[in-house]
Amino acid sequence: MKKHIYIYSPSSAVRDKASFQRGVKRLQAMGYDVEIDEAALAKHQRFAGDDTTRLAAIHRAAASGADVALISRGGYGLTRILAAIDYKALAKAIDKGMQFVGLSDFTALQLAVLAKTGAVTWAGPALGEDFGTAALPDDIMQACFDDLITGQGEGAGWQIPRVKPRSTTENATDSIASTPIQTCHSSDFSVENTTLWGGNLTVLSSLIGTPYFPAIQGGVLFIEDVAEHPYRVERMLTQLLYSGVLAQQKAIVLGQFSNYKLVPGYDSGFNLANVVARLQGQVKARVLTGLPFGHVATKVLLPVGAAITLAVEGRDALLLWGHQH
Repeated sequence: MKKHIYIYSPSSAVRDKASFQRGVKRLQAMGYDVEIDEAALAKHQRFAGDDTTRLAAIHRAAASGADVALISRGGYGLTRILAAIDYKALAKAIDKGMQFVGLSDFTALQLAVLAKTGAVTWAGPALGEDFGTAALPDDIMQACFDDLITGQGEGAGWQIPRVKPRSTTENATDSIASTPIQTCHSSDFSVENTTLWGGNLTVLSSLIGTPYFPAIQGGVLFIEDVAEHPYRVERMLTQLLYSGVLAQQKAIVLGQFSNYKLVPGYDSGFNLANVVARLQGQVKARVLTGLPFGHVATKVLLPVGAAITLAVEGRDALLLWGHQH
């Protein structure tokens, strides 16, 4: 029997309909039965339909019986409707085997589901951004998605970037940064039976102090973002620091921070490496970088709320979670 994927739009309106259609056709070519929500291409202001429309789409996805509920895109809109979501219905669907998958604005729903029910969702691709690209979908992302939908995935590994010596001058040609930031330490490290959680840093930090922010003690927090200058990243990390969230974690894993611009001359060497170094000096938790996840083509899928093992040997890092079905 073909695996069933339900496509819905809980956040911003789909702007690139060609990417949407390419994504659907590619999933079908991969052998999946693709069902498109009736409001997937709706538009109200900048949203995929008004709040009521998007709320109903989430609940239709939960009731669809699909193997995977996949967002069409991120953007903005989920934080507006968190108070009205039927979390019991989502948790029931997850308990029956449905996997909710997405990233970016979807972080709001993931953290709310975790805070309200403890159920596991998946940080992973979106339809248009990842399956509907003009080029072919990334092989690693696609393999990880296949592993999820077939129940084969048990973990993800990556190599931590080498520490580069700090430069006393700033190269103006590096004003657009999209490369992995550098780690501060490389000694062996491991933590077992702890909760993996996190997602988009902007969305995550916006939920602090709300009922939709999970209280995770001794967890592994992963974060990523797009088009955010390092000073904004540092400001959000400082909010997490001052609120006590970072002190409660055993490890902080930084994914990809892409598509931001430094200001030559003005930033004067202030970059993400500085932010990471400052962060490591302020927390007891191990800070790791280079996780292949974020607004980039090559991304792994991560179970938000699952019990995991994190092991680091030299520059090799491994997240293990076993079967989640």
